[in-house]
Amino acid sequence: MPSRPFILSESTWKTVDPTPYDVAILPWGATEAHNFHLPYGSDIVQAERVAALAAERAWNAGAKVVVLPPVPFGVNTTQMDIKLTINMNPGTQAAVLGDVVSSLEHQGILKLLIVNSHGGNDFKQMIRELQPRTRVLLTLINWWSCVDVKQFIEEAGDHAGEAETSAMLHLAPELCGPLSDAGPGRARPSKLRGVREGWAWAPRQWTKVTADTGIGNPSKATAEKGAAYVGAAVERIAGFLGELAAVKLDDLYER
Repeated sequence: MPSRPFILSESTWKTVDPTPYDVAILPWGATEAHNFHLPYGSDIVQAERVAALAAERAWNAGAKVVVLPPVPFGVNTTQMDIKLTINMNPGTQAAVLGDVVSSLEHQGILKLLIVNSHGGNDFKQMIRELQPRTRVLLTLINWWSCVDVKQFIEEAGDHAGEAETSAMLHLAPELCGPLSDAGPGRARPSKLRGVREGWAWAPRQWTKVTADTGIGNPSKATAEKGAAYVGAAVERIAGFLGELAAVKLDDLYER
């Protein structure tokens, strides 16, 4: 038996074949610049490690869950001018998700949780289109927003700021550069009032908004803040996994 039987990439056919998995977990990240101090794979690391920590809790509580290998590419259509930021268009994501779901359905694993860590990934419309065509129950958690970040972080920021840097300092300190290397993460506001105030939306052309690719000041980030923030998210996701594993597909709603 592998030391982490809930991680598919570490498991063998000998242990996978007889295990009656209830839920598959698909971590989904992105490959993009994260200021000067965090690696391009930050979203991949967060999705994979948060998913693994939550799966471990759920597994130890009796839920038969399995974490699939992470998808490393996300929607980065407005960051294409940043060297080695890799874009995967939403239509491509939908095709990838459809193929994964088809495989799971064929094998009788009928519940899927996407653990997303990239703000540019928007799976809701894909799920709405795919759900009528599959018996697999499709669910989604954006890990960074499943708890109130303000309980743990002074200034969250959108990208590579205090919240994300704190999370990475906890999850993967060996991959983080010193905070002294980080840029301030200042963002140039839109000239459109509705966009500035948040009641209108337009995509941001990243290199015109930020000089260091970050949005949010990381200077107050600490591993201790990250441990509290990530820990709360992991606890919530693990609880959801336990409920998802136990619920019957023909009895999803309260009477």
